[in-house]
Amino acid sequence: MKRHACQPRPDWREKVSSVGLTYHSHEAGPYWDESACYELTSAEVDALESAANELHFRCIDAAEAVIKNNWWSRLGICEAAVPVILESWERDDFSLYGRFDFAFDGVTPPKLLEYNADTPTALVEASVAQWFWLQEIYPHADQFNTIHERLIAAWKKFGTTTIHFSCVKKHVEDEMTILYLRDTCEQAGVKTKSVFMDDLGWHAKENYFVDLNDERIEHCFKLYPWEWLWREEFSGHLAKNSLRFIEPAWKMLLSNKGLLPIVWELFSDHPNLLPAFDSAEPLGKNFIRKPKLSREGSNVSWFENGVVIEENGGSYGEEGFIFQLPAALPNFDGNHPVFGVWVVDHEAAGLGIREDTRRITGDLSRFVPHFFR
Repeated sequence: MKRHACQPRPDWREKVSSVGLTYHSHEAGPYWDESACYELTSAEVDALESAANELHFRCIDAAEAVIKNNWWSRLGICEAAVPVILESWERDDFSLYGRFDFAFDGVTPPKLLEYNADTPTALVEASVAQWFWLQEIYPHADQFNTIHERLIAAWKKFGTTTIHFSCVKKHVEDEMTILYLRDTCEQAGVKTKSVFMDDLGWHAKENYFVDLNDERIEHCFKLYPWEWLWREEFSGHLAKNSLRFIEPAWKMLLSNKGLLPIVWELFSDHPNLLPAFDSAEPLGKNFIRKPKLSREGSNVSWFENGVVIEENGGSYGEEGFIFQLPAALPNFDGNHPVFGVWVVDHEAAGLGIREDTRRITGDLSRFVPHFFR
């Protein structure tokens, strides 16, 4: 594995914007960063792909253990959600995608940091923006990236069904991600419609959700966390109708960091896992504390000798924390990459790399493209 310094394309902003990455920069600098790139070997790509394929099903095993043992409190899942999760699990509701975050140095096996299995971000940049970058900069190289093709293939399962696509209003990244996913769905020949989360309606007489045209919503892709849905005014209707959300309710189990200690309990000899527990005691004074439901590194704290040496702010933590052994993150001239492997329709499909000079990845951590030979 190598990190190369690169000369950004003079018109890179226009080029990434043209493929949907309009949120390429922020006040502190670029989010999309092609002043560097990572070169991997095919063996390293195989290691990441195998780890994601393996751990996806081990996480499903852990979810089954939660259900069997009624460990809902270990994940901080509200009581009202339990029957909805169980029904979704028994139906084996369709799951589109997720993203594993790994620590990986190219030498030791990839180590699981967390599984973003409900509303993962960085899809447009991983699937599209870095692919077009590759075609222009390294046209004879390859990239771990079949995300686009796999998404289209997955949507084809819906046939003649209409799928609504939903996110919150005036959130640029979410709106562009939804637009991209909707496009892949339409390329699969599936009819789509748009409805913002704010505009979801309830037909009291017929007992189903509707859009602004009072048309029934039967399937809805939502870029909106399940735990937020339960706080909405309409949450009391979630168990009363046949609306199928994507991601489904059973993904609440996989997207919850409370699952990490359970996966470790079940598979403590697994080469791709880090020790994780419900309390810090088994780890001594060196550990990472993570809220069970946080995103983008919010409220994650790094402890050494019992003292916080690095942490991110945020509004999570009320649901409780888990504690994980710190991973040995690689260091490339002060940059620490995290390897995000995308899973589409239960199979590893591509890689996106984000890096930071800090050891806790946050919402402003840079996305850096990759290639392999």
